[in-house]
Amino acid sequence: MKRILFIAALIVLQISLFGQFAEDALRYSQLYYQGTARSMAVGGALSALGGDFSVLSTNPGGLAVFRSNDFSASIEAYSSKAESSYNRTATDVSKTMFDISNIGYVISKQIGRGGRGWKYWQFGVGMNRLNNYNGSVFIKGLNRNPDDVNDIASSRIDVYYEQILDMQDAGYGIDQINEYDPFYLGPAWNTYLFDTIRNADNDLILVSPVPYQTDMEQRQTINTKGSNNEFLVAASANFDDILYIGATVGVPYLRYIRETTYEEYNLDDTVTTFDHWSVYDELKTIGWGINLKLGAVVRPVDFMRIGLAFHTPTYYFSMKDTWRTYTYSNVFAYSDNTWHSGGSDSPVGEYKYKLTTPMRFIGSLAFVIKEIGFISGEYEYAGYSKTKFSAKGYGFESENDIIKNSFKGVSNIRVGTEWRISKISLRAGYAIYGSPYKDNLNDGKRQSFSGGIGYRGENFAIDFAYVRSTMDEDYYLYSYSNTNLDPPVEIQSNAVKNTFTDQNFVLSVRYFFKKK
Repeated sequence: MKRILFIAALIVLQISLFGQFAEDALRYSQLYYQGTARSMAVGGALSALGGDFSVLSTNPGGLAVFRSNDFSASIEAYSSKAESSYNRTATDVSKTMFDISNIGYVISKQIGRGGRGWKYWQFGVGMNRLNNYNGSVFIKGLNRNPDDVNDIASSRIDVYYEQILDMQDAGYGIDQINEYDPFYLGPAWNTYLFDTIRNADNDLILVSPVPYQTDMEQRQTINTKGSNNEFLVAASANFDDILYIGATVGVPYLRYIRETTYEEYNLDDTVTTFDHWSVYDELKTIGWGINLKLGAVVRPVDFMRIGLAFHTPTYYFSMKDTWRTYTYSNVFAYSDNTWHSGGSDSPVGEYKYKLTTPMRFIGSLAFVIKEIGFISGEYEYAGYSKTKFSAKGYGFESENDIIKNSFKGVSNIRVGTEWRISKISLRAGYAIYGSPYKDNLNDGKRQSFSGGIGYRGENFAIDFAYVRSTMDEDYYLYSYSNTNLDPPVEIQSNAVKNTFTDQNFVLSVRYFFKKK
């Protein structure tokens, strides 16, 4: 029964074009490496250079560059802004928070007494942040485009109505609506957003006090919290300062909380059965995973570094969703012949499952200009269509097929440079993360511009970085499709044009422990 309720709730929610499960698959698969201020200032392009704790999450071969024990910690101020345009109405909202993006310790030991062969081995342990889920979105507008005379107004109630018809086609009666879907349709029924009356033939028919194809103001507020932090244990070795190899066992822990409030308001005084209604839904997801990263860096000549890394799929062996909803309405109740004002809570749902995110390949190249500076770049490939859900007693076959048909493999490129003036380092970087959507279903491309400055003393360093990232996407307040009907039925709100701008202000401190 829990599995049935879980799948029904995901399908009914439909807050994106592809369904909730596909949105989750993409969210937990995408990685925007954070880590230290030095790494973030150069666009994350340190895989071929190493010597920074952030490379344990990209190319652990770079760990072998360390020659002394090293401690690093990074704090950041993170600011997100979302600008939305829905049916010619523009809104924006911002959110700022503080967090720790990196903490790590590296031990480096010399092998033997010098000479050719293996020179050093290293061991590292710590944490790097892989993604930040904190943000807010506020959307407001009429339920049709006022500039388009052919645009037909719609409501999320239209989606609920079609789903109730599907329920009846499946053999359920109206009195079983809370059993069929206790999270959305059930509370809508309990708050008289749906009702029954007798027609002229004395047949019981389904009605709603929310008028169809009438101008309404629709609003949606989305607040998200959480992050994906990867705890790391790594080992590496340096062969003759030519070959650097390493391996990392990563244990990512993700935590995601989303609180969404959707509302519809009557703007037409002639509507006598409806004032407003809303639905609040809360989703909490936590999960632990494990992966293995293998990497190597080769220095064929003094001025060149070549890196190659392979990441196994991350297997999230312990994922748990907890969710609930609350529906409120101020409408005319036909069956009671009076106005109803009140709300209905859903039960609390809980579901445990597993998630496998795709493997990754990273190739990198850097040119080092003696002690003056470097120019570096890296290419990453990730196949998002390979993301898969699974659970005991349920295979997610249709959901995984939608993921496979909706997403594709992407190419991510990161470049950066650093130039030193005495003890001061100036840095800049750029990164572009390709769109994961097939057939131009959405945008989703992300760009980051970064810069920073650092000071290095005899046994410590202080680094600062600023990163500005932007991404556009189309978002849909609700959608419904049933191609099995004749004629097929499709309902979808007009697209909301969202532009996200994230800013990271990062401060890192490092301490180099001198050899005795």
